[in-house]
Amino acid sequence: MDAGDGPPQDALDDLIQLLDLEPLEVNLFRGQSPAENRQRVFGGQVAGQALIAAGRTVDPDRVLHSLHAYFLRPGDPEVPIIYEVDRIRDGRSFTTRRVVAIQHGKAIFNFAASFQIVEDGPNHGDAMPAVPDPETLPTMQERFAPYRDKYGPEFAEWSQRERPIDSRPIEVPAWLDHTPRPPHQDVWIRANGRLPDDPLLHVCIVAYASDLTILDTAMLPHGSSFTDGEFQVASLDHAMWFHRPFRADEWLLYHQRSQSASGARGIAMGTIFTRTGELVVTVMQEGLMRPTAPQ
Repeated sequence: MDAGDGPPQDALDDLIQLLDLEPLEVNLFRGQSPAENRQRVFGGQVAGQALIAAGRTVDPDRVLHSLHAYFLRPGDPEVPIIYEVDRIRDGRSFTTRRVVAIQHGKAIFNFAASFQIVEDGPNHGDAMPAVPDPETLPTMQERFAPYRDKYGPEFAEWSQRERPIDSRPIEVPAWLDHTPRPPHQDVWIRANGRLPDDPLLHVCIVAYASDLTILDTAMLPHGSSFTDGEFQVASLDHAMWFHRPFRADEWLLYHQRSQSASGARGIAMGTIFTRTGELVVTVMQEGLMRPTAPQ
């Protein structure tokens, strides 16, 4: 089934609207957060909105090839986020932008992105790992079903919500099964519906989705998850490199592994492949993994 043939599009349309920033002045944009009961703004949302802000100041013939971001403070979901774009450089081949996200007069997020004209050059890429096809895997709603009674009515209601990203992990997610396991996982992802053809929107959707599971990978060997309350978990920095064109509303395999955890921090790397096996994105993230009680 192709994206958009069956699944409801409402949740994805809400995400597209969330990424559609309000222009306030030259180089100044305002973003909102969804009306959800969250303690902090989801990091993927801030990264996606910052990327939209940067992209709106760049000529459309230049495509994103890398971004580097630092999460400085927890975002407040109750108030708007102001995105200030600094047009650092417009060169013959590359364009560089810096974006600062501001709330309550303080920076909560610092972001740099580089765009490049389309050029030819040497071409190689890692091979995609062999994994089951996404259609053979349960949806997230089906994954949640056996746990609905265990976690109570609020979880039961939340577990059946439509989501903007159709995410299908190969194995049961760590926050449902706390059995220690090696620090690697594979997850099929795609936008839950059909997207417009705008390439910037497609990279923003993948930037949003890239923050959903990568730090979980560093928790896998420790038999715990961010939902336990045993750890204070938060993204610290996030980097992405975009190698080849892709559509975010077609299946992408997110292959993730964690190389290290120490000093109350964990690091993880992700590689994202098209269904035909092309490596399209590389992701790195370091996150806080601070025990909340003596271990």
